[in-house]
Amino acid sequence: MSGLYKVAREAFNLSSGSTSNEHTAKLISKALICSSPKSISIPSSLLLYLNNDVIRLVISNPEIPTSLSLRFFKYVQHSCSISQRPNLESHLTLALRLFGARRFAEAKNVLHAVVADEDLKCPVSEIGSMVSEIGTDLKRKNKVLDMLFRVYADNGKFHQGMEMFDYMVSNECVVEEQSCMVYLVEFKKRHMFDLLMRFFQKMLEGNVIIGVYSMTLVIHVLCQRGEILKARILMADFVGKGIKPGMYTYNTFLDAYAKKLDGKGVAEMLGAAFKSGLEFDIVTYSILMEWFKSNGKMAIVDKLFDELREKGVACDISIYTSMISYYSHQGNVKRAFSLFDELVEKGLEPNVVTYGSLIHGVCKIGKMEAAEILLKEMQRKGIDLNLVIFNTLIYGYCNQGRIDEAWRLQGIMESKGFEIDIYAYNTIASGLCKLNRHDEAKALLFSMLEKGLRLNSHCYTLLIGIYSKEGDFKEANRLLSEMDKPSDIAFNTLIDGYCKKGMIKEAHLLRRKMEDHRLIPDVFTFTSIIHGECIFGKADNALMLFDEMRQKNITPNEVTYTALISGLAKNGRKNEAFKLYDEMIEAGFTPDDTVYTSLVSSLDDK
Repeated sequence: MSGLYKVAREAFNLSSGSTSNEHTAKLISKALICSSPKSISIPSSLLLYLNNDVIRLVISNPEIPTSLSLRFFKYVQHSCSISQRPNLESHLTLALRLFGARRFAEAKNVLHAVVADEDLKCPVSEIGSMVSEIGTDLKRKNKVLDMLFRVYADNGKFHQGMEMFDYMVSNECVVEEQSCMVYLVEFKKRHMFDLLMRFFQKMLEGNVIIGVYSMTLVIHVLCQRGEILKARILMADFVGKGIKPGMYTYNTFLDAYAKKLDGKGVAEMLGAAFKSGLEFDIVTYSILMEWFKSNGKMAIVDKLFDELREKGVACDISIYTSMISYYSHQGNVKRAFSLFDELVEKGLEPNVVTYGSLIHGVCKIGKMEAAEILLKEMQRKGIDLNLVIFNTLIYGYCNQGRIDEAWRLQGIMESKGFEIDIYAYNTIASGLCKLNRHDEAKALLFSMLEKGLRLNSHCYTLLIGIYSKEGDFKEANRLLSEMDKPSDIAFNTLIDGYCKKGMIKEAHLLRRKMEDHRLIPDVFTFTSIIHGECIFGKADNALMLFDEMRQKNITPNEVTYTALISGLAKNGRKNEAFKLYDEMIEAGFTPDDTVYTSLVSSLDDK
């Protein structure tokens, strides 16, 4: 306390106007050194003489430990009894000192204040000049400017950051590639691709030493924009400068070519990576597996999956989930469950997407008990159900005709705060239609409107189908005309409705209307009308339509052949019916009981 007492006496003896800033700073420095570690004690009479020159002199005093300089700075910043706050020069002085003491995080915090505080706002060139004037160590000054360059990006002040880059380049300061990467990453994240490319050009012109990471990031952006050739030229240029692309670089090209369905490009990149002696990583395998999967080449996908496991490449949950999803959608549930067991044995945790894929698979084949077991397992593990899983379960129950279970699920969804979407409404309505519960289906679909949902194309088609079956073609046509853009499915549904009610003329008129909407009649259109003509004994008209299909290169399906064979047989034209039967077999279709019954019946006719 004796040291602090002496400082207090000296401060008391100061006469106004007779002390210099240097002397005041010296006394404050002594007071700081004499202060306890927990609190700063500076005589109030000294604080009367506090100004920015004094603050700067105290902060830069080498006799005061850096930590004490920082404490004093914060004390002046936040003390209610002091009106004077550290100015820009004081901030920069402290930042330089903290940097010299390798206290980089604290130096960065001070520079954040320089950038963010409006009271410290100053042209970038003046800040750069101030750092140069304050500092004596060239390397330290360069590092502080480089850090300030990064801090501008952290605060989203890219324009000022660019100005700092220009200042550093013009003053022959070294701009670190890592600092430039901060800008490249931010520009990419914010989809500011033009600015990213302009800045990369600045890096090239500013002689920034560019490595593989910056190069690959720019290549990734070019590939995203579809400029793959430009990206390859850029890579070739850097390879010529001695920069070797990594597997991540090649993966970027592989992904771009795969998305363009460019097999040649995929092969070229694989060859280049192999030639460079690079090992394929998990990303490479993921891209290739998705590529071959999209081409239906599952044998190669399986081979790649086996290969990456044999090589000891760590498989993550996304790889397993992708494979499980594929097999589930293909109906190969046994293989999907085998992979699920394997990932659990390896200690991987299945996520909501993994379970969702399995649930989709078992619902698709009608194994709802298995879906319920998976559901309980998810709940036991605390994995929250999502809308996709609920909708998948609703589809599974409706497909099995278990509408009451679907209704129950809808209630659970609403109790958990899920908004019932249009997919769920359509699925339940379709299930009700299969059970001929048309009034309930109509009521459900129209209830959507009360909840603010709009009918989509599928809803309209369901309603058109219902009214057609009920013979209310006026309402069915009204709904068709109400659609923003009637689909071919909606037209086909109404055409089929007309044909089943014997209104063949109306079906032909609707077909022409369909063509007026620039929709091309397909196999379903022709098959419905052929069936209608045959039902009402117009086999010649049906044959003419069948010939028209061939002229239009529309391939008949199993239903087309069945309808026409039945129609011909019914009309006693057994030779033509048998000839068409042979053609059906040759086309690879398997006739059903309807065909055989019709043919046998035609033999009994005399």
